[in-house]
Amino acid sequence: MNIAQWITAHAKHTPDKTAIHFEGENISYAALALRIGQTAALLKQRWQISAGDRVAILCANHAEEIVVLFACAQLGAILVPLNWRLAVPELQHIVNDCAPRVLLHDQHYAKRAAELASTAVSDCDLLSIDDASCLALARESLPAAALSRPQLYADNDILIVYTSGTTGSPKGAVLTQRALRCNAQMAQHAYDMHSSDVILNFLPLFHVGGMNIQLTPALSLGATVVLQSKFDPDLALDAIEKHGVTLTNSVPTILQALVSHPRWNTIDRHKLRTISIGSTDVPTELIKHVIASGVPVIQIYGATETAPIAMYQRAELATETLGSIGFEGSCCTVRLVNDIGQDVAVGEHGEIWVTGDNLLDRYWKNPEATALALVDGWFRTGDVARRDERGLHWFSDRIKHVVISGGENIYPAEIERVLRAQPEIKEVAVVGHPDSRWGEVPVAVVVAAPGESLSEQSVLACLNGNLARFKLPRHVVFVDALPRNVMAKVVLNDVRELVKNALAG
Repeated sequence: MNIAQWITAHAKHTPDKTAIHFEGENISYAALALRIGQTAALLKQRWQISAGDRVAILCANHAEEIVVLFACAQLGAILVPLNWRLAVPELQHIVNDCAPRVLLHDQHYAKRAAELASTAVSDCDLLSIDDASCLALARESLPAAALSRPQLYADNDILIVYTSGTTGSPKGAVLTQRALRCNAQMAQHAYDMHSSDVILNFLPLFHVGGMNIQLTPALSLGATVVLQSKFDPDLALDAIEKHGVTLTNSVPTILQALVSHPRWNTIDRHKLRTISIGSTDVPTELIKHVIASGVPVIQIYGATETAPIAMYQRAELATETLGSIGFEGSCCTVRLVNDIGQDVAVGEHGEIWVTGDNLLDRYWKNPEATALALVDGWFRTGDVARRDERGLHWFSDRIKHVVISGGENIYPAEIERVLRAQPEIKEVAVVGHPDSRWGEVPVAVVVAAPGESLSEQSVLACLNGNLARFKLPRHVVFVDALPRNVMAKVVLNDVRELVKNALAG
């Protein structure tokens, strides 16, 4: 079925139930369905949007972005959520690559949107989602468009989500409606999600994690989504208490900010039954701290190209399998593969390959990248893990992050796990650095905990006896903070540059 049918079905069965709470407004399923139908009519009448056409949006999290997603689904069109953290030249590349017919934007990004539209290689109209001539006013007099049959466009492309482009120009991962349906099924299994759930989302919707780990799966069930324009710890804690939030998804730095907030232990959060972490870079001490406060923490593993869910824990095993990224998802298959394409044995490290309906269809207008990433229907993630006897997966590192020193593979994540457990260390990242004798050697980049005074010797002493000697960093570089992107993931290219500058000469 077309994913727009999720909303129209709930509008019939539970019309008055809140679908989205956004900035003080409760949008019922009936109201959401009406907005989607009217927006689909507007897109079709004003810009002749039809199957395969692209609609871009540049904004902070907003309820209208969800409306436009399902309006595109109804038309068989494709939504392109733009990362507002990117520089104008990066956004220009994306806009010229996907050639949207219209670029929607909020007031904050109006100037940038106008610049992008004026320099686009093809005609691109503009419409605000929140000013005096906004989307809501433009559609209000239109009769709502409706799908003529539920299967219409059910397997069409629905999202182009551009990757970060750390190894070159951003690539647009094309996700189909089929991928979103598959992902929703796995999310529902991972969280034991029900229509009675209340989801809190503050992660950016331009990222597939913010859009799909919980939000679209919740709407598919008729649950309620509390959407916040950005993360603010006080607003997030307010929402947990006021709305009786049951599920939320986070990243390590945001979760740390929540549970270290003075109000974490004073608010009423008895309905909050699970927090998930959509990151591989998760300190186990943080997970233990949250679990000790009475809330299970589960890890979700995936990628933009897997829509994103591929592996996960469930709450009943969260404590027992602490640190694992879980079992393969209920609707996909995972292999661990060596460098000649053979499955590795239990306990051995291998690249994670994924197949299933959750996979990207292709990279937009990039057959070369598609051919490299998809092999006989398997997506090569570029991540390395090992599988234990139970079938649980344990993340090792990214292939490109592996340090090859004197012919030995060194996985920086192993070093980072040991160092993160030290109370004197707030943050750490380990990267490879060129070495004339060994080819490259690991270097630890460390942020000291407040009030702590660390030396290279004291940091290295933490590792003695915990790791093989060949894995020990050859240098330690101290910084005030690690460079991170909008999803709070460490930007390794920037870390390598820090090391290069610190060790120059």
